[in-house]
Amino acid sequence: MAELVWDHPQPFTLATQVAPADIDGLQHTNNTVYVKWCEQVAWAHSVHLGLDLDSYRRLDRAMAITHSEYDYLQASREGDELIAGTWIVSWDRRLTMERRFQIQRPADGATLLRGMMRFACIEISSGRPRRMPAEFIDGYGPAVLTAPSASLPGKGQ
Repeated sequence: MAELVWDHPQPFTLATQVAPADIDGLQHTNNTVYVKWCEQVAWAHSVHLGLDLDSYRRLDRAMAITHSEYDYLQASREGDELIAGTWIVSWDRRLTMERRFQIQRPADGATLLRGMMRFACIEISSGRPRRMPAEFIDGYGPAVLTAPSASLPGKGQ
């Protein structure tokens, strides 16, 4: 097992294994599965921070994806053990935040994917943008990385 080198300090992580249903016609993990893993680790991190779906509904607020990007760097295959990591790298404390993702294969230390999602706070009942409630600021705020470490490796460095 290789040492994992994360793009940013202290990722929130979620382990997974590539299942037979994840494999496409090219005999590697379908790209949509990586997107699903990013969504899963993001939700698990949100729940860890005390902001689950019940909280969103109670507050009539949610963080909705407005933009996403994925760099697929290497393939994975059935049975591979993987670890997805996420960080909240920036936010404006009012309306938007940005997450970064990295998926690694511990067997060889390879980074298979780097990704990014931007979110906007919305009112669930109307779908309109709204300011983040205090509970979002208190929950997500401590997890936001400081600005100097928030650039995406390989992007503009």
